[in-house]
Amino acid sequence: MPVESRYRDIEYILSVHIGGSVDDGTDLHRYHFADNRTRQTHDTTTSQDGLFSSSRRIFIAMTKSYRVLLVHNDYARPSGEESAVQSIADLLLANGHDVCWFRKSSAELLASKTKKLQAFFSGIYSPQSRREIGAFLDETPVDVVQVQNLYPLLSPSILQPIRERGIPIVMRCPNYRLFCPSGLHLNKGKVCEKCLGGREYWCTLNNCEGSIVKSFGYSLRGAAARWSGSIVDNVNIFIVLSEFQKARFVAGGIDPDKLAILPNVAADTPESTSTIESKWEAGETVSFVGRVVLGKGIGHFLEAAKRLPHLPFAVAGDTSSYPGIENNAPANVRFHGFLRGEELDEFYRRSRVLAFPSQWFEGFPNVILKGMQFAKPVITSRIGGLPEIVIENETGLLHDPTDVDKLTSCIESLYQDPELCRRLGQAGFDRANREYSSEVCHERLMNIYERATAMVRNHAASQSAV
Repeated sequence: MPVESRYRDIEYILSVHIGGSVDDGTDLHRYHFADNRTRQTHDTTTSQDGLFSSSRRIFIAMTKSYRVLLVHNDYARPSGEESAVQSIADLLLANGHDVCWFRKSSAELLASKTKKLQAFFSGIYSPQSRREIGAFLDETPVDVVQVQNLYPLLSPSILQPIRERGIPIVMRCPNYRLFCPSGLHLNKGKVCEKCLGGREYWCTLNNCEGSIVKSFGYSLRGAAARWSGSIVDNVNIFIVLSEFQKARFVAGGIDPDKLAILPNVAADTPESTSTIESKWEAGETVSFVGRVVLGKGIGHFLEAAKRLPHLPFAVAGDTSSYPGIENNAPANVRFHGFLRGEELDEFYRRSRVLAFPSQWFEGFPNVILKGMQFAKPVITSRIGGLPEIVIENETGLLHDPTDVDKLTSCIESLYQDPELCRRLGQAGFDRANREYSSEVCHERLMNIYERATAMVRNHAASQSAV
């Protein structure tokens, strides 16, 4: 039976084996979700046909099964980080591991000034979250803790109790929050690196968050984490998403031995290899998927649409951070709002070209990987880790981040050549399934867990020898 442990404002998800085996393929895992808000549980079972080939059965049999605690502070509005951490959970469950969650959500802060004030301080140190995770770990043994986001309700203060219990900690870093309070190296839509070298105060001076109080809170919590070493000293391995990110972390002072690269997982989609090869359709829109903010390049996307009034452009993403953008956009742009599930899948299918003109040091955007899985060619900026994902003239086209002329010409030339779209899209589909498959990513993740476990074991041995 699943173990259920409830603490204030925390959701726990536990997966348990409920019978069956790798070979019989029935009722292999149950995914039990305890939701404090709806008090509902959702069970899904997985079949052998859907998950396990013979080679994967052998791999699973040879791999240690972990009980993993996933730690995440959800953003106030849906983001790529929620999708990414859920993909990790699904990957672990599909490969026979147990998963539990220590999770809070910033959505509760939106309508409460009091809670926003509390979050200002809890981002620096949260005695409540520290107590709660200690109590949870005393009740529920785990093998590894994987951290996604700590701010603002969890804070780095929860890491020491984990380490004191001898549990390996790995932290997935999709951004640069260890060195930049906002995490993006971005200010007013342009790359900014002023906070590097322990100068977090620039976040306040530049008002990077659009609120002096909020920007000061970000500066303070970033500086506090650096001064105390509460993150760097407690995390065994930092997971980055690209070679570009790894180089940035090394330059920021992180020991290369504490770094590992794990790109995002290509989640299962309804599109199979046979479907892509036999029923591929060009689609009709030039599409943008993601948060509608300057850093994602929405301004350049709309400018390209203005210059190409004869082409249909489409946007899938929450526009709440950019009030009035729909009214000021060119007439050939249609906004679909935030999409998920089948609606998002259909949006990708209707796309001919996916444009992602990002302006910041992207790690590994989920939207690009998903576009590749739908065999859509990608046009993106030559910045951050993006050139590692989109191979120029093989799976898509690249342009300099500030070059709207080049972006526009890439869109025009690719849109007018459906056969080139098909060829680039097919190559992207093949690359996604070859380089970022669940099998490949699971093996990499297991290697990371093994490294972190060995670090903790070796440290304990060295301490006992003193």
